[in-house]
Amino acid sequence: MGFGFNLFFTFILLPVLGILLVIFLLYKKTIIINIIGFIGIGILSLIIFSISIQWLTSKTELEKEDYYGQYIVNRNYFSGKQADWQYSNFRFEIKENDSIYFYVTDQEKILKTYRGKITTVKPYNSERLKIIMDLPTHHIIVSNPIIYRSAWSFNLVFHSPIFNNVYFKKGNWKTLEK
Repeated sequence: MGFGFNLFFTFILLPVLGILLVIFLLYKKTIIINIIGFIGIGILSLIIFSISIQWLTSKTELEKEDYYGQYIVNRNYFSGKQADWQYSNFRFEIKENDSIYFYVTDQEKILKTYRGKITTVKPYNSERLKIIMDLPTHHIIVSNPIIYRSAWSFNLVFHSPIFNNVYFKKGNWKTLEK
């Protein structure tokens, strides 16, 4: 819990519970025990609710195994012709042998494949992806991606000198629906 809860607990809740306990010991009224129990159940419910909300909304902590899979251009950020074209022309996959294959495509047909290796570094709680590409490489993957995490997923954002930022998400490539 936070600092405010600690102040409330120390200076308000504990004294009130202490006073109620003294009143119960003096007068032996069962209603006082019911009030103390109600306050206890309320505080316990608040703590469980707070922990649940924190768990549901906290950002996912990534490990190396989370990066394995296929990635496609995320068209939800910037929809339109450019995003559809990027979706049709770029995708990549990271395999469990720590290799990355970046594909330049024309719809389903793979025109060129760029290969490299991946590693991860863990500067904080979540591991970050580090890409080492064989040369020559494509302009989209010349630098390591920025990872944007949410509670249940993440996006890899590559900075391209030509397209600026290109957003990728995990997913399988499918033919564009017209």
